[in-house]
Amino acid sequence: MASLAQHFTGLRCSPLSTSRLSKSFSPTQTKTTLLPIVSASVISNAQTKERLKLKEIFEEAQERCRTAPMEGVSFNLDSFYSALEKYDFNSEIGTKVKGVIFHTDNKGALVDITAKSSAHLKVEDACMHKIKHVEEVGLVPGVKEEFVIIGENEDDDSLILSLKTIQFELAWERCRQLQAEDVVVKGRVVGANKGGVVAVVEGLRGFVPFSQLSTKSTAEELIEKDIPLKFVEVDEEQSRLVLSNRKAMADNQAQLGIGSVVLGTVQSLKPYGAFIDIGGINGLLHVSQISHDRVSDIATVLQPGDTLKVMILSHDRERGRVSLSTKKLEPTPGDMIRNPTLVFEKAEEMAQTFRQRIAQAEAMARADMLRFQPESGLTLSSDGILGPVTSDLPIEGLDLSDVPSAVTE
Repeated sequence: MASLAQHFTGLRCSPLSTSRLSKSFSPTQTKTTLLPIVSASVISNAQTKERLKLKEIFEEAQERCRTAPMEGVSFNLDSFYSALEKYDFNSEIGTKVKGVIFHTDNKGALVDITAKSSAHLKVEDACMHKIKHVEEVGLVPGVKEEFVIIGENEDDDSLILSLKTIQFELAWERCRQLQAEDVVVKGRVVGANKGGVVAVVEGLRGFVPFSQLSTKSTAEELIEKDIPLKFVEVDEEQSRLVLSNRKAMADNQAQLGIGSVVLGTVQSLKPYGAFIDIGGINGLLHVSQISHDRVSDIATVLQPGDTLKVMILSHDRERGRVSLSTKKLEPTPGDMIRNPTLVFEKAEEMAQTFRQRIAQAEAMARADMLRFQPESGLTLSSDGILGPVTSDLPIEGLDLSDVPSAVTE
């Protein structure tokens, strides 16, 4: 043992106990002791390589940032300014913006217009008509609309929006278009003054001078009634809208051809007939012209407010009188009493038959007169066509007493 100790005198190691030296030494134990040392060496080398690789990447990135910072980047300076323009808008009064409503209450609505703060839509600015809550006109959270900026709230710098302003702009544009087309429109009379009446058309209040009213009714009697109107002046800048009932009535009267069928509304009942409103003109439907069957009580057939189709029998433009008939429109006698719906549905068809019979009778009457003027060389064929003399016409002429009635009795 002493000689073995002298052999390892030069090694730096902790003293060995006698018990450890007494155990037998084997190659397997030596190999097991060396394995952890080899593994630690391999891991240390891999970590060092990894650190060196990362260092190279960082140095390369640092150099690229210093020499070419925008290389390989798609978002450039132009893209930055473009993004700013997308989320920035002109907040001046009169500018139109799009927004989404996200909250409503009795005062109005809050609108997201992608600004620094939400915008406010007051209930009085939400519609051109008077409303108590914005949801009455469909303005609920989630609805997207185009608004116009009309002011700014000094307390929180939020913008004040309006829908009413845009609606008025569209209404004026619509009135200008209708004036250019020279069409007749319906207007509701809502007020009166010493010069005329005020009527609402397309949501705008227009003035109808008394000189432009063709009705004999007083201003008070016209309140809350619809009358036909035409545009005389449409001036948005001066907020002037002048209308004419007289021009509209003249147009309506020009369209009242004898034998034509028009839609009317029963205005009032009298013992002798019913007054029917046909586009602003009052016509008389006499009790004898209601049906082929006798009508003892008009109220059993018609009521004020009923809508029906009537035929124009006559029109006195000077006196402003129009005579009407539903009797001529009955497919079978008594339909106005038993089946007025059928009369309404077949009105145009029956009117066409009536006009054809009238035209044929008139042509035959003219042909009969030509019997006394043979030098004209004209006559009437059996089809009711006026032309040269043919064998279709008997030499003695036509007997007009056999012309059938428009309706089979």
